[in-house]
Amino acid sequence: MLSRRQKLIMLKFFSMFSVVRGYNILVIVIAQYLTSVYILAHDKALKAVLFDLNLFMLVLASAATIAAGYIINNFYDSEKDLINRPYKSKIDRLVSQNTKLSFYFVLNFSAVIMASYVSFKAVVFFSIYIFGIWFYSHKLKKLPFIGNLTSAILTITPFFAIFLYYKNFETVIFVHAIFLFLMISMRELTKDLENMKGDLLLGYQTIPVVYGDKTSKIMLTVLIALTAVPMYLLLFHFNIGHMDLFFYLSIVLLLLFLIILWRAKTKTHYLILHNILKFIILAGVFSIVLLNVNVVLNRIH
Repeated sequence: MLSRRQKLIMLKFFSMFSVVRGYNILVIVIAQYLTSVYILAHDKALKAVLFDLNLFMLVLASAATIAAGYIINNFYDSEKDLINRPYKSKIDRLVSQNTKLSFYFVLNFSAVIMASYVSFKAVVFFSIYIFGIWFYSHKLKKLPFIGNLTSAILTITPFFAIFLYYKNFETVIFVHAIFLFLMISMRELTKDLENMKGDLLLGYQTIPVVYGDKTSKIMLTVLIALTAVPMYLLLFHFNIGHMDLFFYLSIVLLLLFLIILWRAKTKTHYLILHNILKFIILAGVFSIVLLNVNVVLNRIH
């Protein structure tokens, strides 16, 4: 039997895990390694990538910065989350704001220290990234268009760090990046539709609040149409192995997304749409292994 103190410690641990969204960070770490192994450093030996200490430090620095970003975002959005996510908000509040802020500074300091192991340029990169996340959470998040664009850029920034490290400028990488950027932009706009009640009450000038849900739906439709371009290029102009299965599945899910979108009226509908996009992004991460399984298996030996 756990004592009362042990139960309290466990509750606070899960509360902090909820605040920093540990599951999201784990997915990003996996995605960075899969991207390195299968795309950015596909010409290197598998062991050389997996046991590259510089890469490990960059991934850890990314994880620490993202975790800190979730904390500062939670800090500024605490009132809004009480309206939009009351249950999650109660869990998050088990840890005091002072503890969260202390952890925020520790994580950012750790990220800079880990980046310093790689290079001074990495320190500058992560310092700018940390500032960008804070400025987005403090100011830009409440602005239409700018907030959505900044959020999408900040989300893909950890992959940009790995991209700069390997200096791989193949065209296919940019096409993959464009697809990911468009998907994240769609997710951010869908989140705004889902959270419109809290945004409206607290004065957040998001696209749905300023321009209405109909305009937001039109914008999402346009974004879906734009995703057709990178998907077409990846399917018919690049060798992506069995990853074509992922893109065909994405087409089906995006068509389903469109049907639900134009019938959506409640928060539950937008939550379903948000989950569809999250599934596509998550499936995209793990489907990277389908690019060329045989080549990777050969690199093990």
